Amino acid sequence: MTERFRVGVSRDLRGDDGELVHDLSLDLLAAEPRVVWEFLPRRERVLSPDTIAGYDALMVWEPGGVTAHSLEGADRLALIARFGMGLEAIDLQACADRGVAVTTSPFAVREVIPAGAMSFVLALAHRLTEKDRIVRDARWDDRFALVGRGTSGRTLGVIGLGHVGRGIVRMAEPFGMRRIACDPYVDPSSCPPGVELIDLESLLGRSDFVCVTCPLTPETHHLLDRERIALMRPGACLINVARGPIVDTHALADALRDGQLAGAALDVFEHEPVEPEHPLLALDGVILSPHAIGYTDAAFRGLGAEACASVLAVARGELPNHVANAPLTM
Repeated sequence: MTERFRVGVSRDLRGDDGELVHDLSLDLLAAEPRVVWEFLPRRERVLSPDTIAGYDALMVWEPGGVTAHSLEGADRLALIARFGMGLEAIDLQACADRGVAVTTSPFAVREVIPAGAMSFVLALAHRLTEKDRIVRDARWDDRFALVGRGTSGRTLGVIGLGHVGRGIVRMAEPFGMRRIACDPYVDPSSCPPGVELIDLESLLGRSDFVCVTCPLTPETHHLLDRERIALMRPGACLINVARGPIVDTHALADALRDGQLAGAALDVFEHEPVEPEHPLLALDGVILSPHAIGYTDAAFRGLGAEACASVLAVARGELPNHVANAPLTM
């Protein structure tokens, strides 16, 4: 009998009824009869060696950190397929050293995250959450005090010009926005048409809306610190759909409280869940989302489909797509 290819799926995707909490297209795994999947035996912030042992592949959401210690004894493991893009919780070098490929699911987020970011831009421009609040508080006459701003002729600055950043500048074009971007790893010749590639400090000083989409690395931790936030244009708005630690949120709260910035929209935070006493929670003009702006039915299916494609490729002895650490040679 042919040996089964065992796949462990993040425990956090298991509902109280024992089923998947969302449709992640895992039925696609049935295309390879040898592949069997099950939920990991426990939910852990960092996966332990005994949790991983015995699996040929893992499909992880969050949590699902993998360290060198996690991989001790993981003799069968060949693949970690990430439902999404963030890899800061996975030690890529340790995985490469053990011959474990780590893959991402970029295509599933290249539309939904930019759409969420543009939703933030439009909601901030029109002050939608504040207008909602005055209706609920029976303060109808206050509507004249909540004048928004048009998007036509305003400048959108995008920090990070990967899949998500390119999607945002594309979606912003019909709204008549000037579009500028900062990304030291992008060749100016490959910049999208109509987008000006400039340095970070210039972008902060010119943008009416600054959108953070770059990955979290040691170099980008607190990239927007107190000093750089102070460079932002007076009355500008900051949007973060990348990773929380890229922005010093306490410095951001101070800039909002002092009136330097007009608003902010965050889908991510330095500490998740956000601390109940965080000053951002008490400020008007701030939109907060629980790291879920990209949670749509289509996105979940797409994330699952890409992760399943990686699993099926490795199960068949093929190289998967979107490998972040490239240790495999099939």
